[in-house]
Amino acid sequence: MTLSVASPVSGRVVPLTEVPDPVFAQAMVGPGVAVEPDRTAADVLSPVDGTVVTLHPHAFVVATADGAAVLVHLGIDTVKRKGEGFTLHVVKGEAVRAGQPVVTWDPAEVEAAGYAPICPVIALDASPEALSEAGADSVAAGEALFSWTR
Repeated sequence: MTLSVASPVSGRVVPLTEVPDPVFAQAMVGPGVAVEPDRTAADVLSPVDGTVVTLHPHAFVVATADGAAVLVHLGIDTVKRKGEGFTLHVVKGEAVRAGQPVVTWDPAEVEAAGYAPICPVIALDASPEALSEAGADSVAAGEALFSWTR
């Protein structure tokens, strides 16, 4: 079975190795792809159909019915903002569809506050070989970012 994982934000597709955080850059959390977001306020979309199993203003995890879990992290060290600049649209435990708004944020504002707004999108508990990138240099929110063979 192959799961298509959609980009939660619009922007430039970059490898995880370019994320300025070793936990993501070295794929310690799991393999994935990062998106350098457009610098406009926007909704962050669910990458897959599933249930919101973890929810913070700066990060969330959506798990599919068969247990595939995708982490979306909005910026690096943005946990230090304690939710400032993020507006949640769902609650933990809520069922969501791919493309449904989960959070609204402004990457330009995050950057102005001194944080890197890059967005790692991680396939939790996946092997690197299980992922294949869509291959585009840039992506619109809701478009395929990578496929996950399970």
